[in-house]
Amino acid sequence: MPKFAANLSMLFTEVDFLDRFEAAAAAGFQGVEYLFPYDYPAVDIKQRLDANNLTQVLHNLPAGDWGAGERGIACHPDRVQEFKEGVERAIDYAAVLGCKQVNCLAGIKPEGVSQEQAHQTFVDNLRYAADKLKAAGIVLVMEAINTRDIPGFFLNRTDQAVAIVEEVGSDNLKLQYDIYHMQIMEGDLARTIEENLSLIDHVQLADNPGRHEPGTGEINYPFLFAHLDKLGYQGWIGCEYKPAATTKEGLGWLDQAKQ
Repeated sequence: MPKFAANLSMLFTEVDFLDRFEAAAAAGFQGVEYLFPYDYPAVDIKQRLDANNLTQVLHNLPAGDWGAGERGIACHPDRVQEFKEGVERAIDYAAVLGCKQVNCLAGIKPEGVSQEQAHQTFVDNLRYAADKLKAAGIVLVMEAINTRDIPGFFLNRTDQAVAIVEEVGSDNLKLQYDIYHMQIMEGDLARTIEENLSLIDHVQLADNPGRHEPGTGEINYPFLFAHLDKLGYQGWIGCEYKPAATTKEGLGWLDQAKQ
């Protein structure tokens, strides 16, 4: 059975962020992830992790002004220094939290920037981050995101991500495979996961349409969970979905997956 991590940016939002750690543990989760830790002192988050015997599975590099609609800056040529400073900040947090994976969001390609320029900036930034994180004992992952939810997002297909991994040339750069996003962009989930398993270090889930919990849409999650087990996937699966009602009311799928 896969290991499931609660995404605290989307689950248990009925309570304040720092109280979601206890809620996740009470619901049976052993790991947690979320978008960003940077609004809170790392030691405060670490206390909640330890108090609830939770593993910090993943968080993102700083991604610009999220509230203003930015979704990453790694492909922005004019913000390379900000990106590098964000890498250092992420390392500082991950070291305190015991987090062994950090995700890089490519961002939305800026107006007036060519595809080639955005691509080269992204590759250079990934190479920098992969080296810095490797020295700190942290794996760098990157995530393809669908362009319906985030129009203009630079990294949006698995084959594009695989090609970038090869170009960067670091053994410390892997893929975060989000089932929801890739169902929208390309489908063919089981085959794609199998073909790229050696590069996939983290998986995330939500059903489609609606981005709600498994069992609310078209994706055959019981099959995919069994498929991941058959392939020998050893990583975590982050539950990054919007509960259709309350988080607790929507956790029946998790009980079934554990049977």
